[in-house]
Amino acid sequence: DNVLQPLFISSGSSTLHEALERLIETAKTSDGRLSLSSKDIIKPALELCRYPLRVPHQELLLAVKLLRNLCAGEIKNQDLFIEQNGVGILSTLVGSMCSNSGSDSEILRMVLQTLGNVSLAGEKHQEAVWAQFFPLGFIDIARVQSKETCDPLCMVIYTCSEGSNERWVELLSDQGLDIIVQIVRTVTAVGFSEDWVKLLISKICFDESYFSSIFSKLSENCDENVPQISHFGDEEAFLLSILSEILNERLGEIVVSTNFSLSIYQILRNAVEIVDFSTRAKLSLPTGSSVTDAMGYALSLIRDITACDGPNVDTLSRAGLIKFLIDLFRNLEPPTLIRRSTGHADTENDTTPRFSKYCCPYKGFRRDIVGVIGNCSYGRISVQDEIREQDGILLMLQQCVTDEDNPFLREWGIWSMRNILEGNVKNRELVVDLEVQGSVDTPEIAGVGLRVEIDHVTRRPKLVNAS
Repeated sequence: DNVLQPLFISSGSSTLHEALERLIETAKTSDGRLSLSSKDIIKPALELCRYPLRVPHQELLLAVKLLRNLCAGEIKNQDLFIEQNGVGILSTLVGSMCSNSGSDSEILRMVLQTLGNVSLAGEKHQEAVWAQFFPLGFIDIARVQSKETCDPLCMVIYTCSEGSNERWVELLSDQGLDIIVQIVRTVTAVGFSEDWVKLLISKICFDESYFSSIFSKLSENCDENVPQISHFGDEEAFLLSILSEILNERLGEIVVSTNFSLSIYQILRNAVEIVDFSTRAKLSLPTGSSVTDAMGYALSLIRDITACDGPNVDTLSRAGLIKFLIDLFRNLEPPTLIRRSTGHADTENDTTPRFSKYCCPYKGFRRDIVGVIGNCSYGRISVQDEIREQDGILLMLQQCVTDEDNPFLREWGIWSMRNILEGNVKNRELVVDLEVQGSVDTPEIAGVGLRVEIDHVTRRPKLVNAS
């Protein structure tokens, strides 16, 4: 009676189910929440959650939903929730559900949304939530493979840790990073709908430079004979894809540390050693191959890192990035247009490289390499010189063509050549002295009634009417 009567009186109902539904509706508005705060409806709602085995499932769900609505921006209810040990009651409820194999993700989601609403009230409320749930409660919830629970979990963790240096240090401890790793594993399996996970990962990996720690923890269960930095499972590839997406969305806003850049470069080098380059790609990223995806997202990250003028370009260049990429090009078969112009047209079943040992493992691979080289050479004479010294200018000229396996390759190639030549007299002289050695007629040129001829005096190509 002590629990039910206040609910019946406040709602004008005679059954628990109906009372909860009416109160939930009332609590959707700020005036309704304020009105219910004067009636202390938080107390009976919490009592229903205190004894979950005595309350039918549907009514238990409605009780938590009522708590969530009551605590949405109403400080009186948020304070009363803390005073009545609401965090402890919901912690016990979460523990009882997570201990069972079939956790109720809908109730868990409502619990987390309630905690999120409470934590927005300020420091006292955030500390109460953190003290009760960090680290074990958060880990238990993170293990529930449901994006309906993972999204609000990330919101609660971010809100509570962002409000305190002390709590943020705890999150960056070994126990805290275990929570983040478990979240990455969960979102790899089930995905995510909201941006809270990206906010968390961005702050930890970019702002705080804990990427290597997260990446290593993800690889802890791999074969002990495989170095952690060389292990590329679905979770590692997914983490790199999220980071690539974040950096691309906030290009120029995020400050990337040199340690992060070098870690990604090392991942790229290690992935290249084990990627299968034997067959031509049919898919863009993601391809379904974790090692190919890890390599591709690492390359995409480096492309965006080098797009921002800063110390990272110089650091990566000194670490051997330019030579590494030019060597990749040297081993990579030419673009489709050049293959066809030399009489090696692809057939439907022709998926192996004829010219070299490598072909593109995903659509866009060649374009991404060109993009990195073009970014690095922008306004940097030292990089421009290295490309020439590595005999890379002719290789780069070959990328200034349309390629069906690499969208926008021609545009990236032309832009990169502009950067390689700009302000560099020696590179310009080298290009001027290049002589075309023969015809490069292609079906695309012939299709518009033209052909290529070589001027015997200048050794330059010219287009003439085929008729």
